[in-house]
Amino acid sequence: MRKYGLKSVHAKKFRVTTDSEHSYPVSKNILNREFSATRPGEKWVSDITYIYTKEGWLYLTTVIDLFDRKLIGWSFSTGMKAIETIAPAWRMACLNRPVKRPLLFHSDRGVQYACKTFRNLIKSPLITQSMSRKGNCWDNAVAESFFKTLKVERVYQTVYRTRKEAKMDIFQYIEGWYNSKRFHSAIGRCSINQFLELQKINYIRNMA
Repeated sequence: MRKYGLKSVHAKKFRVTTDSEHSYPVSKNILNREFSATRPGEKWVSDITYIYTKEGWLYLTTVIDLFDRKLIGWSFSTGMKAIETIAPAWRMACLNRPVKRPLLFHSDRGVQYACKTFRNLIKSPLITQSMSRKGNCWDNAVAESFFKTLKVERVYQTVYRTRKEAKMDIFQYIEGWYNSKRFHSAIGRCSINQFLELQKINYIRNMA
């Protein structure tokens, strides 16, 4: 590798960014690391991470459907309040995949997910909230894994001069690569688009 000027890209040491020191109610860990789903809209997971730019920090909030590992909602923000982070990401997810059947929504214990603003937003007989145990990132491993993949494959190889530049680059990564072309081991080592097409074909065959 040295001969050709190549070097590996390593994930940086995990840093805790969750503010769980609050007085809001905490939901039980109903997901319990059961990261498989039988249909779209059965289980969603969410998390928040930070992206460094020369202009300042940019926060990325994501919502992932465990059925096909598709990133169905996200938001960029310069602040960490629920109305800036999870609220717009949640609304985007609901636009992409409207909640019409029972949904389990899992996250960490961060104040953004525990506060009244977000709890009121998801208040529905169809939606059950679940939260990781305190300080246990493995309880939300799929969301954490996406951030690790994003940073190793894109962020750590790029110097963002502005937040706008970071937003555009990450958007292209999500829609142009992760959600469409990248292979995922959890869905049979195919892309999300290929997986969804196979599901449609199987459904038609079963209905024939």
